Amino acid sequence: MPGDRPGARLAIIAEDVPQPDLAGRAYASDVSATSVTIEPRWAVDRPPNRKLRFGIVGCGDVAHRRYLPALSEHAAGVEVVACCDSQPGAAERAVHTVDGWSPRATAYTDLAAMLEQANLDATINLTPAPLHASVSQACLEAGVPVFSEKPIAATLAEADRLIHTASARDLLLLCAPAIAATRRFQWLNQIVASQRYGPLTLVVAQYADPGPAAWREYTGDPTPFYGAGVGPVVDHGIYRLHAMTALMGPVRRVQAMGAIGKPERVVRGGPLAGATIPVTAPDHVLMNLEFVGGGLGQLLSSSATASTLAPWLELHFTGATMSFPGDQYDKDSSASLYLDDDSALGLEGWVHGIGLPPPLEARPVVETGVAHFVACLRGEEKPLLTAEHARHVLDVILKGYESVRDGRSHDTETTF
Repeated sequence: MPGDRPGARLAIIAEDVPQPDLAGRAYASDVSATSVTIEPRWAVDRPPNRKLRFGIVGCGDVAHRRYLPALSEHAAGVEVVACCDSQPGAAERAVHTVDGWSPRATAYTDLAAMLEQANLDATINLTPAPLHASVSQACLEAGVPVFSEKPIAATLAEADRLIHTASARDLLLLCAPAIAATRRFQWLNQIVASQRYGPLTLVVAQYADPGPAAWREYTGDPTPFYGAGVGPVVDHGIYRLHAMTALMGPVRRVQAMGAIGKPERVVRGGPLAGATIPVTAPDHVLMNLEFVGGGLGQLLSSSATASTLAPWLELHFTGATMSFPGDQYDKDSSASLYLDDDSALGLEGWVHGIGLPPPLEARPVVETGVAHFVACLRGEEKPLLTAEHARHVLDVILKGYESVRDGRSHDTETTF
């Protein structure tokens, strides 16, 4: 009878899952060593032996845990020359962190001064979400390419202005999360495009955890993540929305519900450890999506769940289901595939433990974004993390919260 029969299916899986064609892309620690120059438009105009000069705006928790270590991987061709943060001592701490591989880094508390004095080739915007648009806009107006943490902006008007400025000045503007640049999602895109299992008609995703107040390793103030303007969708549901739209294309219509599941949080780490903070915005959000191509999607985004064993992503084709039940933070987590079978052979069943075809994912998603930005600035990769895609995901989020407020479905205004 149908069920788990890996022995009967492994040979079929090997043939059924297409291999990714990643010609021209690089995943080694030094991307310049193996990449093919395919996008010279974005290459920074600099002497061939000079390193790319980076400025970091926002020197908090995510800078130290993820972005500065990620940049250090490219120290052969990249240096941090400026760190900027309005909080006293924050920029100095970042300068100290990079001193071993970027000894010329200077601390700033004023963005305008940094942009005027540091002679930058690129900036990474790691400021709090409400500041993303204004900081990126200032950098672009100063003629400096930008990689922004998510979301790209707080409003569509802000996002439109950023895209217009970058286009008018022919500047690179990329935005996290780097879902589309990972090998996993390039592989999945090829599976979807091949229609090997029939059309992709439904995608179901979830990102559910307690939020940063429960992260004992977190060194910042988690309060903003439980209030208006951030919340679980902007904080981490946005990862799934980028994934869903990368595979299914633009969203036409959004319907959502939201509620506060836990009205207070006890902070478990960092300077506020032991403090109780209020939750002032929905910490459970359910979103239903109708895609332009006719498919449907559903997202659970929560910062009020202790944990979950539910798959973080499931793709439902007409002839198969692909499920990702593993650790959502593990870049090498495997998939399960159920192949349906209408024939008299009755070979339908699950195969588990399907990994990404070689070569494996070189980096987690944040670090992949940094590597992709560096490669684009060198003219070695075509930009995949486009501002237009980020604006569309912002549009979906904003329409979702409108739906939470008024109980109606809302059409999106953008595409990518």
